[in-house]
Amino acid sequence: TNCLTTVWRLFKNLSEDQQRYEKQLIFEHPAFAKLCQQLLRNSRRMTRGDLVFSLHAAVNLGIPQNTLLVQALLRVCQEKLNQLDNRCISVLATTLAGMDQDKNVSALQAGLQLLVEQRVPSIKDIFILQNLMKYVGKDAPVFLKKKLEMAVLKEIDHLTFPNALRLVLALVAMNYCSIPILNACSKKIQENIHGAPFRQLILILEACHSLQYRNVKLFSALADYVNSTACLWDERQIIVFLSAFETLGFHPGELMGIFAEKVTEDAEFLNLKNLLIVLRVYSRLNYVPKGQKDLFFETLDNCLNKYLTQISDTELLKAVYSLCILGYLPHRSLEELLQKDSRDELLSDDLYKEQSEMMLCCVKACMELDSPSFTKPAFVLTENLSSSVSPSLRKAREALLELLGDENMFRQNVQLPYKYHIDFEITMDSDRKKVLPVAAADDHADSSIQRLAFLFVPLSAFCVGTTHPQGKLAMKKRHLNKLGYDVILVQNKKFQEMTNEDAVEFLRGKIYSENAFSFSEVTVQQ
Repeated sequence: TNCLTTVWRLFKNLSEDQQRYEKQLIFEHPAFAKLCQQLLRNSRRMTRGDLVFSLHAAVNLGIPQNTLLVQALLRVCQEKLNQLDNRCISVLATTLAGMDQDKNVSALQAGLQLLVEQRVPSIKDIFILQNLMKYVGKDAPVFLKKKLEMAVLKEIDHLTFPNALRLVLALVAMNYCSIPILNACSKKIQENIHGAPFRQLILILEACHSLQYRNVKLFSALADYVNSTACLWDERQIIVFLSAFETLGFHPGELMGIFAEKVTEDAEFLNLKNLLIVLRVYSRLNYVPKGQKDLFFETLDNCLNKYLTQISDTELLKAVYSLCILGYLPHRSLEELLQKDSRDELLSDDLYKEQSEMMLCCVKACMELDSPSFTKPAFVLTENLSSSVSPSLRKAREALLELLGDENMFRQNVQLPYKYHIDFEITMDSDRKKVLPVAAADDHADSSIQRLAFLFVPLSAFCVGTTHPQGKLAMKKRHLNKLGYDVILVQNKKFQEMTNEDAVEFLRGKIYSENAFSFSEVTVQQ
C-alpha cells in the first residue's frame, strides 16, 4: 500500500505529458505486476486504511476498472464497509465519484450512502464533510443534504479560506444553496481575498451564479481587489472577470472604467471573441465611461469594422445591438447588417428567430430615435391594450385610484410605437402642479403638458444591489424620454411590500416631485 500510494503522490504532481510517459513506464515495469499480484492476494488481510488508499491509488493511476485487482478491492470494501472510519469513508467516496458504474461500484455506492446518512451527525471534520457533499451530489435526497448542512454549520467557526472555497464548490456539486454556509464562506473569503489566485476568484463567481447566490459585499470586495491590482492582471483576465460579473448582473463601475481606459489607449489585444464579450458586458451593465464616451465607442466601432469580413451575421447582430443599447450607432456595421441577405439569414434560423427579431426591432428603433436628426414628435400615437391589469400591478392601480380619485385621470397598459409599453401614463400641466384628465390632455398643446410614464419593473432589470438600470431598461427609458415622456422607474417587489398607505404616499411623491426622475444609485437595502 505504501509503495502504491507513494507512486500515486509522485505521479499526480507531474504535467499531463509527463504523466502519459511515466504511466507507460510504470505499467511496463516488471515490479509493478508483482506489486499488483501481492495486493490482490493480501486484499482481505489489509487494514481498512490500507484497503481504501490502495483502491484510491490504483484507480487514480489508471489501472483499468474491469481488472481483477480493482474489482477485488471493491468487493472487499463492500465486506468491510461498516468497519471504515470517517476518514476512510471520505477517501472511498472521493474514489467512487471518479469511477464508471458497474455492479460492484453500484452496490458499494448504495451501501456507502446508507452509512453516510448514519455517520454525518458524528463527523466533526469540515474537510471530510465537504468531500461527502461532493460525493452525494445533486441527486441526493433533500433530507441528506440538510443533514450535511447542519453538520457543517456546527463546525463553521473553524472555517479556513481553503475550506471556504471547497465548501462553496461542494454546494455547487450538491446543487444546494445553503445561505448560512454561503454567508460564512463569503465572510471568510472577503477576509482572505488578497493574494488569491485568478482561478479561485473566477470559481467563486461561477459558483455564486450556479447557486443563484447574490452577495453585494462579496462581489464588491472581489471587484475592489481586482480593481486595486489591475496592473498585475492581463487584459484577457480582466475580460474574464467582467464577463463573470456581467453573468451575475453586478456592476463593477471602477473596474469597468479602468478597463475602458485600457481599451482607448490600445485596443490591439481585442480579438473578435473578446470584443464581443466586452460589448455584451458594457451594454448589459449599462456602463458609459465618463469623459471619454465618444472615444471609447469609436474605438470599439473601429475594432468591429476590422472583423466585418470574418464575423458571422448572428455575431454582427449581437455586436450592433450592444452598441445601439448604449446609444451609439455604428454606421458601417449597420449597413452590413441590414443588407437583405443578412436579414434573411438571421430570420431563417428557427432556434434563434424570435431573439433575432427582437434585436433587429431594437436596432431599428435606435436608428430612428437615437439619430441626431430625430426631434420630439408633437403627437405620439398610443393604444390602450386592455382595461384590465396584471395581478402584479393591481396594487399600483388601486393606489393611483385612491390618490387621483378617478380612473379617468390615468391610462393603463399603454402601447407606444417601436413596441414600447407603459404600465401607467399620467398627464400633468407644465408646472407639475395638477394632474389632467385623460380626455382633457388630448386638447392641450404638447408643449403645455408633461407626460409621466410609470414602469413597474422587477429587481432583475437593475444591476445587483443598486437602482442602476441594466442596458435594455436604460435604452427604453432613453427612448421614452425622446418620445416626450418623463419616466419613473419603480422596483415592483419593493412596492408590493409597502402598506397601502405607504404606496399612496410613494406615488404622490413621484408624481408631484420634480426630482422624481433623478435616479441615484442606492443599494436595495438602503
